Amino acid sequence: MGILEKIADIEAEMARTQKNKATEYHLGLLKAKLAKYRTMLLEPASKSGAKGPGFDVVRSGDARVALIGFPSVGKSTFLSKVTGTTSEVAAYEFTTLTCVPGKIHYNGSAIQLLDLPGIIEGASQGKGRGRQVIAVAKTADLILMMLDATKGPRQRELLEIELEAVGIRINTSKPDIYFKVKKGGGISFNATCKLTYLNEKLVQQILQTYKIHNAEVLIREDYTVDDFIDVVLGNRKYIRCVYCYNKIDQISLEEVDKLAREPYTVAISCEADLNMDYIIEYLWKNLDLIRVYTKRRGEYPDFEGGLILKNGSTVEEICRSIHKTLVDDFNYALLWGTSTKHSPQRVGLQHVVDDEDVIQVVKKR
Repeated sequence: MGILEKIADIEAEMARTQKNKATEYHLGLLKAKLAKYRTMLLEPASKSGAKGPGFDVVRSGDARVALIGFPSVGKSTFLSKVTGTTSEVAAYEFTTLTCVPGKIHYNGSAIQLLDLPGIIEGASQGKGRGRQVIAVAKTADLILMMLDATKGPRQRELLEIELEAVGIRINTSKPDIYFKVKKGGGISFNATCKLTYLNEKLVQQILQTYKIHNAEVLIREDYTVDDFIDVVLGNRKYIRCVYCYNKIDQISLEEVDKLAREPYTVAISCEADLNMDYIIEYLWKNLDLIRVYTKRRGEYPDFEGGLILKNGSTVEEICRSIHKTLVDDFNYALLWGTSTKHSPQRVGLQHVVDDEDVIQVVKKR
């Protein structure tokens, strides 16, 4: 029996098993086995065989956004509109057959946008080159899920299922569970709160499924079996996802208003140029980037070419982005902006900067 057949059998057993207190333990073990087989499915079986057109694109710019969706929802049109990059557009499905990169320039930053081929149901199992498409999505800082506003919510559900199956967790944070494999001592299990989904026996059985017999587990919140399995596997990717509904010029205003009020959602029309500026601004906001301006001694700040960094960056990260040896020569920095108590403030390497701060680095003599 192949891996796909084993996955199908487990999914069928889970579907016919009633969910109640008596079956929670059994379902938890099935979920652990399912996650194990799905992980095995994603691993390449061999390195031989003919290779098709590659999906590897050199990472460039300050952030990477992966554009995914079903065929013919307007991904290539969107790329052409916001980046000026020409991606083949046609009225039939599967126009784009490989990864097409483009650049969005906004607020002094360069955001790399990847137009990926349309994925189909079963992509996580390798259908329609879906495995390569979703593998590229794992390298992104943000996923832009392009959806057709004229179709129902099922398209979004199917895409979320495919992303979930390959270990991409969207719009959620990593579970606060401490897990460490040890060389001996058995399973040490502790929890700092009341647990409704997990218990010591279930945790031990799940770990035995992965042939782990010695480990330390500390659970700090009431997490589910799926959350614990994600921590054990350790290969999950937690990415922000923005849902972009295209073709809103073909639906009523009431439907547009309903879509636009959903969380992490933007409604646009590529053909009618509706909301195209707002979607770029929304992407910038959700990428959580900041700008920091540099200043030389005795000169005005350079407001033309600021540094683009992730929110929460420190002075040390700024120094490394300027030059890799600057940290070794660092003495102190003078900072102007909202992250300081007074301007200028003398700060060290571990000071966290805010958006539009101005920094002057003073080197050792």
